[in-house]
Amino acid sequence: MARSADPELRELLERLYDRYNRPEFIPDDPISVPHRYSATADREIAGFFAATIAWGNRKAIVRSGHRMMRCMDDAPADFVRNASERELAALDGFVHRTFNGQDLRDFVLALRRLCTVYGGIGAFFERRYEATGSLRQVLAEFRREFFAADHAPRCEKHLSSVERGAACKRLCMYLRWMVRRDDRGVDFGAWTAIPMSALYLPLDVHVGDMGRALGLLARRQNDWRAVEEITAALREYDPDDPVRYDFSLFGAGIHSIKN
Repeated sequence: MARSADPELRELLERLYDRYNRPEFIPDDPISVPHRYSATADREIAGFFAATIAWGNRKAIVRSGHRMMRCMDDAPADFVRNASERELAALDGFVHRTFNGQDLRDFVLALRRLCTVYGGIGAFFERRYEATGSLRQVLAEFRREFFAADHAPRCEKHLSSVERGAACKRLCMYLRWMVRRDDRGVDFGAWTAIPMSALYLPLDVHVGDMGRALGLLARRQNDWRAVEEITAALREYDPDDPVRYDFSLFGAGIHSIKN
């Protein structure tokens, strides 16, 4: 079981949080993609696509995310809502690892339907959270609603299913970007109807390994049960904003590599 509120661990988490939750963190992170924009609608779309391709080498993710925005004429919200068939066809040349131009086209059209029906990604998440009070349930509903649009089955692998027990790291990271708010200016804090306390930690192999090394996680698999476990452990340190320690666990890995 994860230990509760260890003073030395608290000091480490706070020190690393302070070191990495700052504007200097932004350029080399996928969050730099939505930071290109000032309008919430653009940030929602850009952030969703940047999170979607956020696996593998961070520098490659950032390059691909910015390239994706250029494919959308640097106006992602307008592109999603209004791109013509000719403009959509221009996406065919995009590729980031296994996420290709057809996947991107299908995702654009899925978001177009979501924006038409609900008014935007944020409107969907906020409305459904207010109705259910369960972010896990909203993640499941979002995936079902997203793929209600016509799409090639192959693209479904790029949006994890919490109902199948996936950790949903990229969606949890995206939610952190859009919901968390503080005075540091890294996350956006745009979706105010969802409390920060409801967020779940974005869990990947690296964060899972650090969580185990620090005694925050006992479960061996990096699945949704592990997400719940490590998030509950972090709530012992900050019940109102447990996911802010995402910066600390990332920083612990970087710190251990450098030292």
